[in-house]
Amino acid sequence: MSDDSLIIYEEELTQIDTLISRMLKGAEAKCALLVDKDGHLITRQGFTHSLDTTALAALLAGSFASTREIARLVGESEFSVLFHQGKKDHIHMTLVGERSILVVIFDDRTTIGMVRLYAKETAVQMAKIFEQIKGKSDSREQTGITGDFAAQAENKLDDIFQD
Repeated sequence: MSDDSLIIYEEELTQIDTLISRMLKGAEAKCALLVDKDGHLITRQGFTHSLDTTALAALLAGSFASTREIARLVGESEFSVLFHQGKKDHIHMTLVGERSILVVIFDDRTTIGMVRLYAKETAVQMAKIFEQIKGKSDSREQTGITGDFAAQAENKLDDIFQD
């Protein structure tokens, strides 16, 4: 698509949620968020009831953006993994594809090594799902199906009332 956005349908979101849920169990983490680089929450799993996930998503994306500039200043194109260590809770962020960030929040019941292992594996699998989504979007664009429901509905209504 021309605006570099993806439309994630329920089927793909279910696959993504399954991957995140499996990662949380394997890594013994508290919760995980999938955030786009613009700071929008895509999905969340685990114990997020006490978190303001909307604000957290925006701040985490901002943290990743500022770190991208730091990377550029030191001669790197981007840092694909970030880690914040707190007294009780820790945050591990992994870039997924070109547009999303997998955020895992965990405590001392697990290790950073376990979280990194499972997050990396999950990010690779998610990137494949995003490639499939992009492939579907590209094929819809080539066949004239834009995914813009409002425009399609308007065209159908015009066709009905012009007869």
